[in-house]
Amino acid sequence: MRSASIAFALLLPALVASATETLPCPLLASAIQVGNCPDEAGLQYTFTGYCSDNRRMYEQDAEVCTDYQQYRKLKNVAHWESADGAFTAYLSCDLPAEQIRAARASRMTIAKRGQISLLACHYGEDNSISFTYRSRLQCKVAGDGHCAPAAACQAICE
Repeated sequence: MRSASIAFALLLPALVASATETLPCPLLASAIQVGNCPDEAGLQYTFTGYCSDNRRMYEQDAEVCTDYQQYRKLKNVAHWESADGAFTAYLSCDLPAEQIRAARASRMTIAKRGQISLLACHYGEDNSISFTYRSRLQCKVAGDGHCAPAAACQAICE
C-alpha cells in the first residue's frame, strides 16, 4: 500500500501539469445535432400545460405565456455538439443546419458561474450562435477575444 501511495505522489505533478489545455473555437462544419426538434403539435400542447400552471402567473417568467410565438421561440430548440462533444449549444430549430455548419467564429468570451468557467464561442455576424465549453479550470481568452484571424480564437485553461 505504501508503494502505491509513493507512486501516486510521484505521478501527481505530471497529472497537475497536464491539466493545462488550449481550446480553440470548434469548426461548426462538423457539428452534430444530438437532440430532436419538437413538432408543432408538441409545442402547442406543452404551451397549454406550461402556461396553465397558476403558480407561473405570479412568477417572473410569465411573459412567455402571454404570446405563443414568444413561448415557441424559447422552447423550439435542439441540442447541438461540436464534433468532439466538448462544446455544446441549444440552437433554434428555425435555423437551417446548413446555416449553422457554415457559421464562422467571430469572438470568444469567458464567464464564471461559481467554480465553473463558461467559455463561449460566438458565431456569425450577429453572434446569434453560441457554443459553450464548461470547465473547473481557470480559463482566459488569448488576445482580445475577437477572431479576426481564426487562429486567434482560443483560450488557455489551467
